[in-house]
Amino acid sequence: MHEGDTYLDRDGLADLYLARRHRPDSPNEAIEKPITWDLVGDVRGQHVLDLGCGDGSFGVELLNAGCVTYTGLESSAKMAQRARELLQHAQGKIALTRIEDWDFPVDAFDLVVSRLALHYVADLHHTFLNVSQALRHGGRFVFSMVHPVITSSDKSREASGVRGDWIVDDYFATGPRKVRFMDDFVVQYHRTVEDLFTSLKATGFAVEQLREARPTRGNFDDVGEYQRRSRIPLFIFFSARKG
Repeated sequence: MHEGDTYLDRDGLADLYLARRHRPDSPNEAIEKPITWDLVGDVRGQHVLDLGCGDGSFGVELLNAGCVTYTGLESSAKMAQRARELLQHAQGKIALTRIEDWDFPVDAFDLVVSRLALHYVADLHHTFLNVSQALRHGGRFVFSMVHPVITSSDKSREASGVRGDWIVDDYFATGPRKVRFMDDFVVQYHRTVEDLFTSLKATGFAVEQLREARPTRGNFDDVGEYQRRSRIPLFIFFSARKG
């Protein structure tokens, strides 16, 4: 079993992961990305921090959309290198670091984003405090995570990695869970929806939107895949503002 933040440094896994993520009808592309952009909105003139930036492709999109600066944090050395290569001619920089280990500056950003990375962070409350510190007054925090109904149990996943149904179990027993991911197991941290909301409020954020990954038919080529993804929320999204 592996820690999720460095799992992709194993031979060949970065390529496999990116191929899966960008495949047609991938839930990352068909569900998570459109909702994230809807919540992020207009980034023109903003300084943006990205927690768990992956290969940097979202950073390129943010810069193309008009953000002034982009800083991405990435714990996988292979993914951070890809991000640096992708952003080498843009106004962006990449830090190879775990989210928990980075020295967050004070009042430096207008927007902090994180896409499907925070469920690998053990001390999320401390991370929320760091994000609050890094945001200017009125700055926004937009993030997505694997939905708690998914992180609550991995019992229904077959050996192939495909789920035929979704079992919710031990929902209120929060903490680390062993989860099958591609060809092995990683550690993800399960929290309830209430935990996430309460922690945001306790760290100085006003929650403005909560979304649960309702799919849009027009984002899918295959109707069967759309119907399958409509059965259960895969992701949860928060948009919060520093008060």
